[in-house]
Amino acid sequence: MPSSHFRRDTHASTVHLPAGEWASVLDALCARFAAIDRATWLDRIARGRVLDGQGVAIAASTPYRAGMRIHYYREVVDETPIPFTETVLHVDEHLVVADKPHFLPVTPAGGFVEQTLLRRLIRRLGNPELVPLHRIDRATAGLVLFSANPASRSAYQALFRERRIDKRYEALAAPLPELAFPLVRRSRIVTGEPFFRMCEVEGAPNSETRIEVIARGDDCWRYALHPVTGRKHQLRVHMAALGTAIVHDTAYPQLSEAAADDYQRPLKLLARELAFRDPLSGEPRRFESLLRL
Repeated sequence: MPSSHFRRDTHASTVHLPAGEWASVLDALCARFAAIDRATWLDRIARGRVLDGQGVAIAASTPYRAGMRIHYYREVVDETPIPFTETVLHVDEHLVVADKPHFLPVTPAGGFVEQTLLRRLIRRLGNPELVPLHRIDRATAGLVLFSANPASRSAYQALFRERRIDKRYEALAAPLPELAFPLVRRSRIVTGEPFFRMCEVEGAPNSETRIEVIARGDDCWRYALHPVTGRKHQLRVHMAALGTAIVHDTAYPQLSEAAADDYQRPLKLLARELAFRDPLSGEPRRFESLLRL
């Protein structure tokens, strides 16, 4: 039986086993994840892909205990390749900065595990300690910062938690000549229907975006979006609420019929710039995407 120890990267998922009367961890996992058959769990266990809370590979006979923490590695059969390549803009002891292409997820989710920015960078840079400091949507392109060193990670995470980092996005959308820019959109954003869409509701605002126009065309304007908060789909929701959806947005203001990715019609939203004062050196730092809408 393999005894390799768990490395804390986001390729591994964690589950706390609920109360039950199962004899083994295997039995509990089969009950908890009904869509995964027993043979699949046995295969993962045999390959050392299911670990206990101490990071040691379990056996098929490992006894069940309520509340036990189990780490397992998600695997997707016939994972769809994403035909676009990320660009690494910066690497140092503490930070990695990458330009993410449209359609590539940042971290494993749904049908994507290896075809994610995180897993690509781990393989490319040989650093399993990489952890994203923030997220952008799979549909959005642009800058993503990663912590490369657990020792300094909390200092960089605090930049986002304490809103000490300036983020600038660019978006293409229809003109809004009836509105005066720059403007600030504040609203309460909550999970909508279906679960992966967000919506605005009455109540105390929990999101804020400053919006300005940087170029005006006849059919399309280029907007600069400065999110103060980081709610899921915040920029897409705020633009749609103002009366103009970002070009090629298939979720806002209306959800389009589900279809395969159309690589000819990427969402026209780009994480263009990140600026902050480095929490370790105190020096100002600024990163800009090389991508363009």
